[in-house]
Formats: sequence, structure tokens, C-alpha cells
Amino acid sequence: MVVDTEITRFERYLADAREAGEKRAELRRTVRGLKFDTIAVHGMYSVEEAFSSGQGGIIEGIYPSTSQAYRDSDEMEAGLSYQIPTWCYSRIHNPTVYALEETLALLESYGCEADATALCTSSGMSAIKQAVEPFLAFSGPGEPINFVAGAQVYGGTFQLFNIRMRERGATARWVKQPWQIEEWEEQIDDSTRFLYAEMPSNPTQVCFDIKAVAELAHKYEIPLIVDSTVATPALLRPLEHGADIVVQSLTKTIGSGGFSLGGALIARHNLVSRHLEDEARADFGTWVKLWPFRDSGPCMSPYSAFLFLNDLRSLRMKVEVMSKNTFKVAQYLDGHAKVESVDYLGLPNHQHHQLASRYLKMVDDGAETFGHLMAFTIRGSAEDTRRFFDGLIRVFRATDLGRIKSVATIPAISTHQQQGEEGRDLAGIPPTMVRLCVGAEHPDDVIADLDQALAGI
Repeated sequence: MVVDTEITRFERYLADAREAGEKRAELRRTVRGLKFDTIAVHGMYSVEEAFSSGQGGIIEGIYPSTSQAYRDSDEMEAGLSYQIPTWCYSRIHNPTVYALEETLALLESYGCEADATALCTSSGMSAIKQAVEPFLAFSGPGEPINFVAGAQVYGGTFQLFNIRMRERGATARWVKQPWQIEEWEEQIDDSTRFLYAEMPSNPTQVCFDIKAVAELAHKYEIPLIVDSTVATPALLRPLEHGADIVVQSLTKTIGSGGFSLGGALIARHNLVSRHLEDEARADFGTWVKLWPFRDSGPCMSPYSAFLFLNDLRSLRMKVEVMSKNTFKVAQYLDGHAKVESVDYLGLPNHQHHQLASRYLKMVDDGAETFGHLMAFTIRGSAEDTRRFFDGLIRVFRATDLGRIKSVATIPAISTHQQQGEEGRDLAGIPPTMVRLCVGAEHPDDVIADLDQALAGI
């Protein structure tokens, strides 16, 4: 601690905070120079921190306390006025959640010149809501507000954009073919607040040119927000290609063990937006945490953060195994007489295979790797599709994805049911489509289960 009898107790807390901040910034610069797997395993948790916490534990601890005690009134005032770092209240900030946020920010900005800040939330949907709402601030009576999004999004996102955002006066403009840059520009005008898309999309595996769309967004001084849940930073880091904000449903692949719900937004520093104040643009992730997020409160539990941290340590290895398994399963389905079509980016006949090959690469390896998610349509009726689905024995029937165990669903009656037939047509989701997320089982056993279920129709 800084010792100086000439300064007040309050000033001493500020000086101590500056000293600690400089030390942590130096550590962050060092960690940013490490390899992806090393960052995933260690994050910002150093040997020195392990011992300074008093226990020497090699794994970050769980801090379930709702609030922090202060040594005196000066420290409380400095903390709650945001003049020094503080854990104050776990709705705003928590040590275990912060460890996860730091690790995610480092992984998403890996290989990127710009640094980033992450904010973890209670679910993927809450992360999306926290990411987009600040750009939709009401400016005056009669002012139109819109945003432009790829039509191929998760059903919950479609509902949020098409219904909830409309309720607050913002109109979603849908791009039917997000791989066509002209369609994006046709939808943008002076009232457009941001661009949004999934890469790749769930479940149809639609891709778009992130670099080109980011450049287009910045031409109009608005941000590009990318949902990269399916790819994860093991395969794709949109910030590296010009995106301003990444959203993740941590519930999915990052939390492949399936133990907890969670989401995250990761924002580059100094993002592009003519609708935000300088302070918000400079460090959007921290600004959202301290203000809008604090007021709405969709915080992550420290127990969830602890589970995600431990799942995250082996992310690249799991994505690599599940991707290889999925490719083998996709090849099998692509040649099956009872399967009409297969949507998997790893197949050369997929319309976005070449575009995906430019973006989806195994980190620190460079090998084209296309992930663990696929969809296929049954050659037959919706009833045939249900009969196949009900015949699965080993593959779980659930709305989840990204699990270490293989999971399947029928999007038209589950994940995308709420957006209605018109919305499903817009996204290209027929009632005969099955979404399959292949896990880490031996692919031959997954194929055997699919084979016996297909034999039943």
C-alpha cells in the first residue's frame, strides 16, 4: 500500500487503485502475447494472484458473496462512485465472473490489434439484449429507428428483434441473403443504428463476409454485431475481421458440459457508432456493465462462471474433436437415400463452403474446420421427420446444442416455432429439417443411431 501521511485516506485509496491497475495492465499485455490454449487454461489468473489471495489454489475460486465489505467510509465512497475498482455488489461485479470475462475478452481478441472487454450475463438472450439496446436509445418524437439483421437467426433472436424491439419503436429490417453485400446496403439509411448477423447461422449454416459487412457498417458510422456462438473463438474471432461486438451464448459450445446458462458480449475498444457518447464507444463492455447492465440486472451467478471457466479450458480440443465427428456424420447423411439435403459447411457442395473456408479455421493451426452443428432435411413429410426423430436412441432429443453429447431437434416445432411460418420461410427452415449437433462420442455410434432411425421411415 502507498504510504504518505500528507495525503488523505481517500486519496490513498485512489493511489493504491492506480498502482494495482498499472500492474494488472502490464500482466494483461504479457498474457495477450501467449498462445490461445494457454490463455484458455490460465486466463489472467497468475501464480502470484493465487498466493496473494491467501490460499495458493491453482484454480480460480468461487466468490458467492453478494457484496463486499469496506474498510471505512472513504473506501466505500471511492468504490461506489466508480473511482476505484470494487466488487461492491454481485449484480454489477463479482471476482469469479470477472475471471471469466477477462478470459473471454482475451480469447475473442486473440490475434486482433484492438483490445476488448467482455460482459457476462445470465443467458445468451440477455447478452444480445444488452448488446443492442444502447444503440436504440430514443432521440425524439417521430424519429424512426431501425436496424438491419440477417434473416437466418436463432428463433429467440428473431422474436426479440421482430416483436420486443418493435414494441420500443425500433424496426428490424431483414436481409434474406446476407452473403450478398448489396442486400445489406439496400436496407441501410440515416436511421439505421447497427448491423447484426450470425456466423454461421443456426441451424441453416448461412455465412456472410464479415470483413465486407463491417466495412459497410463503418461507412455509415454504425457497428457490426456478430453472434459467433456456433463457431466460438476456437474457429472464428469476428473482432479480428472488423466486427465491433461479438455475442456468445455460453450455454452452448463454450459450456459444452451442459451445467449452466450464460451469455457474453465482447466489445472492441473504440468501436464505431455515431449514436453513442465517446465514453461508451471507448470501452463499451465496461460502460454497459457500469450503467445499463447495472440498472437491468441480468447478472451471471458466480457458480455458473466457475463452471464455464473450467469448460473453457479445453475449448479448442473439444471443438476439434466434435468438428471431425460432424464431418464424418455429414458425409454419411449426404449419401443417404432418405435424406434430401445436408447443410454442413464442411461439405464442398454447400453453397457457402468457399466463404466459410476463408473464416472458419482452427486457431493456431490454420486448418479449415467447420464446427459441430449441421442440419439436414428428410426426404418425405413432416410426419416422416417426426417418425425418424422419435426413433433416435443414442442421440438426445432436446433444443440444446454444443453439447459433449449429441443432441437433435426439429427447429420448426422447437427453437424456431415462435417466429411463425412466415418467419421460418424467411429463414429457410422447412418442417422436414432436423438440426443435429454432434458431440464427442465415436462418430460410428452416432451414425449407427441415425441409420436405424432412418430405417424406420
